[in-house]
Amino acid sequence: MNRIKVLIVDDEKLITEGLKIILSSYEDIEVVGTCENGQEALDFVRENKVHVVLMDIRMPICDGVLGTKIIKEEFKDVKILILTTFDDREYIYQALKYGASGYLLKDSSYDLIYEGIKVAAKGSLVVHPKVADTIISGVSRKEDYLKEIKKYDLTDREVTIIREIANGLSNREIAEKLYLSEGTVKNNISNILSKLDLRDRTQIAIFAFKIGLVK
Repeated sequence: MNRIKVLIVDDEKLITEGLKIILSSYEDIEVVGTCENGQEALDFVRENKVHVVLMDIRMPICDGVLGTKIIKEEFKDVKILILTTFDDREYIYQALKYGASGYLLKDSSYDLIYEGIKVAAKGSLVVHPKVADTIISGVSRKEDYLKEIKKYDLTDREVTIIREIANGLSNREIAEKLYLSEGTVKNNISNILSKLDLRDRTQIAIFAFKIGLVK
């Protein structure tokens, strides 16, 4: 069985050690190391194979936002899952903008963190329910998303696909739900990325949350 290689990054040793012990108890997780800040994490990723980084937000020297940025600039395939006690909207936006695969709170159950790691490893967006509320609360009016749709000249099909991506569906699941071929879905996603000037599916999901297209 291929195990998910996880790096834990937090300046509090009790947290890193606790997470290491618990996550190592799952058969499909391998904790490959721990670091105390984002720069150390980047150095570690340069020397070791890592699939998912569990990254705290507030750390000395190099915090989780900057850590996410510098890791994703060099290693686009490494997934970064923000794990923190702070449900701060500004931090959420910044970390996700730089390519984080999601955001969980430290008081989440270990099972929720474990499931988040698995979801992030597959390339989907992970958002704690409280954090989703925080993101959505930044939308001034629910009808604002209609203005965004018009602004970017999105078709009805593209809007539907954006919504389903934000709901966590894979290309195959979207194709089956909309009675389309998987190739057609991929082509539509390419068009969406071009129109919105975004990098990947995660950023499409963030866009959907930010404009209020999904709840």
